[in-house]
Amino acid sequence: YLPPTAVNTSLRLQELRADMTAHNITAYIIPGTDAHMSEYIAARDARLAWMSGFTGSAGTAVVTQDRAVLWTDSRYWVQAARQMDCNWEMERDVSISSITSWLIREVKEGDQVGLDPFLFSVDTFAAYSASLSPAKRILKSVLDNLVDKIWTERPPVRADNLTRLPDSFIERTWQMKVEQIRGQMLENIYQPSALLLSALDETAWLFNMRGNDIPFNPFFFSYTLLTLDQIWQVPLLHVSVSCSPRDPACFLLSWALTFLPSSLQRLFVHTERVTPELQEYLKASCNASLCVQLLDYNLVHAHLQMYLEGADVRVWVGTKYTNQALYELLTPERKRLQSAYSPVLTTKAVKDSTEQINLREAHIRDAVAVMQLLHRLESSVPEGSETEVTAAKFVDECRSMQRYSRGPSFETISASGPNAALAHYSPSKETARKLSVDEMYLLDSGGQYLDGTTDITRTVHWGTPTAFQKVCFTISPVVQWTNMLLLYYGFPSLKGVNIEMLGRRALWEVGLNYGHGTGHGVGNYFGVHEWPVGFQSDNIPFLEGMFTSIEPGYYKENEFGIRIEDVAVTVPAQTTYGSSYLTFETVSLVPYDRKLINTSMLSPEQLQWLNTYYQTIRAKMGPALMGQGLTEVHDWMIKNTEPFLTAGAPVLLTSVSMLLLFLTPALL
Repeated sequence: YLPPTAVNTSLRLQELRADMTAHNITAYIIPGTDAHMSEYIAARDARLAWMSGFTGSAGTAVVTQDRAVLWTDSRYWVQAARQMDCNWEMERDVSISSITSWLIREVKEGDQVGLDPFLFSVDTFAAYSASLSPAKRILKSVLDNLVDKIWTERPPVRADNLTRLPDSFIERTWQMKVEQIRGQMLENIYQPSALLLSALDETAWLFNMRGNDIPFNPFFFSYTLLTLDQIWQVPLLHVSVSCSPRDPACFLLSWALTFLPSSLQRLFVHTERVTPELQEYLKASCNASLCVQLLDYNLVHAHLQMYLEGADVRVWVGTKYTNQALYELLTPERKRLQSAYSPVLTTKAVKDSTEQINLREAHIRDAVAVMQLLHRLESSVPEGSETEVTAAKFVDECRSMQRYSRGPSFETISASGPNAALAHYSPSKETARKLSVDEMYLLDSGGQYLDGTTDITRTVHWGTPTAFQKVCFTISPVVQWTNMLLLYYGFPSLKGVNIEMLGRRALWEVGLNYGHGTGHGVGNYFGVHEWPVGFQSDNIPFLEGMFTSIEPGYYKENEFGIRIEDVAVTVPAQTTYGSSYLTFETVSLVPYDRKLINTSMLSPEQLQWLNTYYQTIRAKMGPALMGQGLTEVHDWMIKNTEPFLTAGAPVLLTSVSMLLLFLTPALL
């Protein structure tokens, strides 16, 4: 029996194993990413999903001749069990150490473990090698992806034209950004001669350009090689000859073509994706230091190889997003300079004044759409006329009516009851539940706008929540959120991982926790998860002008899920003696469900923060709602932002309050 949520993978595994035998491979690793280490990937790069049936955004599969195993984190354990057939096993872990330990047990000494080097970052490949090489298991790079060979109906590349951001949304032109990054190259003591940009948002940010190659993300397949006096951009164009970038013969052919006159090079690209207007914008017809030379995407390997043949060259790469196939060209060691993140990613993380204004404005319009849905559900759910799918469609439609809308920023998570226990569940015809007054409902959604990207989560209950549900909601999202935002006392430039413990402590004290990150960076019409900002151990320290989500939660498997998510910006804090201290200012503007808040569990300071937040919502959202003629939604907003009583409120979690007061100085 194969349930409707699962995919039959028997034939696919049989064909893959036959190719593995032909390549003398004992095991084959299939990651869930693309050649740019993207979190969200195009349909044609969804190799893990096609092989296993699992569609989550985080996972790695390993196939041997007699076993097929998926590794994924706690967000997706239930989803993976629903989607995979009986050919597959699941390991409830996502760490590389878990995968390599399994490989050492399953693969004999001297046997080969195959992988596609285009799909592994420098750091990831090094982590695998560090464990497998001492155990005498051999990592073998296979340029021809074995899944692609058997995936006969693999989707093609989109043919959409690339676009540029309107000038009204830009403070820095692409020429200004190029000179800013070149300045950082000149200041680097290791004197790089070039910078290789591999992450898709790097090239998009540098040139103020956008595309449609990645679902929900306005990116386009591209690399950029930036030197101190030249710029090579290689967007994915349509090649008029049959030539695979993974074919060594193609590399040699492309390398030879670089020595031919430029007029002949243009014969191998179809420029329908780069319009004449965009070519003029990029100054693509000249060779000066602020002119962009357009080359085909498939030439990046060959062109980088050619560049490295020059004397006294050194290429700077970010090891988190550069793939191993390109990194292997950077030999000898003196020809490479590496850091975890490129200077483009760290520079992009701090928003300029125009970007900050734009993001705030986008969140006001986005809050209108979310309030429209929550207002509608108050009447439609008791009538029994709403499902997870209809609610998700309605909020997407409301966003589409807002100014500058460019669609959702990710697939809407509309989850009721036990489905909400899946942290990243998205409804389908097979799984959708009818919304009920007897169940909690979680909505995690966001929008793409020309001026910003949004991400917000609210959890509501239209009936009578249980005492345990109110405790979980109050302790997890409300207490943790207010604990972190009550850092108005100020904190120095710290990594998010050092701040996150302030919030989780409230859960830990009562034996609860959640299995996902506490927050992530947010961009300006970019990815909804924008690295390297956030609360993970590999994120960079917070600086003024960074935008991050803060999203605590709690999930009771097969019963309910709770999450509050808002976007906040780091702003200067007013302190008595210290300077350059920061605090968080909330940007999202939708009230929380009052039914789920047990005010007796909150301190007077936390209640005061909520009241101040609600005053801000009224001040900013009142004019926005009335300006769109949404009188009933406006009245709903006023009702749901009534102030909480603060007099005589007892203080719960005294140790957390003490932690807020004393941990920051201790970290200095």
